[in-house]
Amino acid sequence: MHRFIEKVIGLDLVAKTPLGRAKAFIKFRVLVRRELINSFLIVIGVFSAAFGLESFLLPNNFIDGGITGVSLLVNARFGWNLSWLIVILNLPFVYLAYKQIGKNFVIKTALGIAGLALCIAFVHFPILTDDTLLVAVFGGLFLGAGIGLTMRGGGTMDGTEVMAIALSRNSSLSVGDIIMIVNVVIFSFAAWLLSFETALYSILSYFSASKTIDFIIEGIEEYMGVTIVSAKNEEIRSMIIHDMGRGVTLYKGERGYGKSGEKGDVNIIYTVITRLEVAKLKTEIEKIDPAAFVVMNSIKDTKGGMIKKRALH
Repeated sequence: MHRFIEKVIGLDLVAKTPLGRAKAFIKFRVLVRRELINSFLIVIGVFSAAFGLESFLLPNNFIDGGITGVSLLVNARFGWNLSWLIVILNLPFVYLAYKQIGKNFVIKTALGIAGLALCIAFVHFPILTDDTLLVAVFGGLFLGAGIGLTMRGGGTMDGTEVMAIALSRNSSLSVGDIIMIVNVVIFSFAAWLLSFETALYSILSYFSASKTIDFIIEGIEEYMGVTIVSAKNEEIRSMIIHDMGRGVTLYKGERGYGKSGEKGDVNIIYTVITRLEVAKLKTEIEKIDPAAFVVMNSIKDTKGGMIKKRALH
């Protein structure tokens, strides 16, 4: 039983030495705390997205971008059950995420999608307004907040980004380019199947949702450049390479005058990850060295290296 749990969470729960057991307990505590926070973010995200859909977008036949937008479009045109549409249309991308990103992300994504479908089916929010402008802005805001919170929790409720990441690895197009092309097609169909005016208001909802997502995840774009300064740089380097399947670059640096009052040489780690991997990287670094100094900055796109190759999980 111990070995099964260790395989699932990646920790040595039956270490032979007291020091080993102490380290395992610290890592386990960090992991549990992080996952509780992630679960809370996903739950809040599910309710926020469901509120945006039921109170604003659905009653007015507005749509959004991505797979959620396709589900809304089919629902508005044919009246098919939205909960089932969200689950069925996202299934191929959940499988793609399992192949391209990893099990932890897939579990959280599946929970987010299933939670949204169940919330729409069984939790009913009141319709707050029929003003088209308010519907477009606030419907997109709450839906975007839900997706953003779920992404902060390490998953997603929409398969579009998974598809875009997978396609970008074998294409000259960036993730942003692919998402834009997909949404242009979706809103073109909305103008044809619904009305041109509805499509325009839906585009406004999409922009509202996009800006809210950017705000929720602190301006994170497609890729993040991460600089890490830590006394345990070798352990962190090994984790990034072997656990996350990402390449690293080491810079030779020298510590300044810190809290310990000591100076000395140190290897500075630089790596590039997708924004979907940020939560995992933070957790893994905290398990190894809670005092590590980590700086993250947005990167629009990358070329070469290991960032567009399949991660090892």
